[in-house]
Amino acid sequence: MEVNGCDEHQNYEILAEIGEGAYGKVYKAREVRDQQRLVAVKKLNIPGHTESGIPAFMIREVALLRKIGYFNHPNIVKLLDVSAGLKNRSLDLTLVFEYIDQDLSTFLTTAPSTGLSLDKIKDVMVQLLQGLDFLHTNMLVHRDLKPENVLVSSRGEVKIADFGLARIYTYHIALTPCVVTLWYRAPEVLLHSGYMSSVDMWSAGCIFAELFLLRPLFRGYTEAQQLQKIFEVIGLPSEEDWPRESPISYSRSWCPRDPCTQLLSNLGQEENNLLLQCLEFSPTNRISASRALSHPFLVCA
Repeated sequence: MEVNGCDEHQNYEILAEIGEGAYGKVYKAREVRDQQRLVAVKKLNIPGHTESGIPAFMIREVALLRKIGYFNHPNIVKLLDVSAGLKNRSLDLTLVFEYIDQDLSTFLTTAPSTGLSLDKIKDVMVQLLQGLDFLHTNMLVHRDLKPENVLVSSRGEVKIADFGLARIYTYHIALTPCVVTLWYRAPEVLLHSGYMSSVDMWSAGCIFAELFLLRPLFRGYTEAQQLQKIFEVIGLPSEEDWPRESPISYSRSWCPRDPCTQLLSNLGQEENNLLLQCLEFSPTNRISASRALSHPFLVCA
């Protein structure tokens, strides 16, 4: 597809490429008719034998976006249109979303060197948690929460995006160890254990810390290194808290240090307490989005 001009449906004028993934690209575009509003057009191309159809994860993303779109939640990105067609023996799937100016990762690069204000951090976290609370109330777990999948508009609206790995969950979801980008991956996922919606709250905790640090809190490059970095900060959990179904054995060699009581030195007592509850090793003890919204640090946001 040409980067300039109208697409084959003649509904959207493509303005610029703004992202690229394994299966396609995302473009900034403008509606040709109606409101002529800006939109994000996600073009997915599935090469090869079309008899196999659209991959399951793509169908799941569209189905979940349709389901949650009915509620029109302000902190979830809106899916406006879907179309599919054949082109040169390949299957083209086009998703059209509301256009948001930037993601949280880009937003953080523009933050002043002195950091974000406490009020701004509270505002971002309240909106993020409201979106998560909505998803979890509707039995959905995002599974890939990271700054690149959190959008921030020029008006300060925060919206959760990219539901390609999202799932409707039961009590424990069947193991899929590749979920969640490594730096935001919960210990139970790294330990190849069962997990629940609390994996999103771990990711939210990592994002919360990043709002203060302006850099990721845990930057490992293998699963083992990521666990090591986590334990260096939160301390090594007790053997009783180690998931029994994990194929990775408990060992004190993971980290000899005692648990920390102050995760980040520049945090006040209330924000440190909320961060501790988000980064609780045990998923069942980790704070929920609903309870986090009632935390003293956020209630006055």
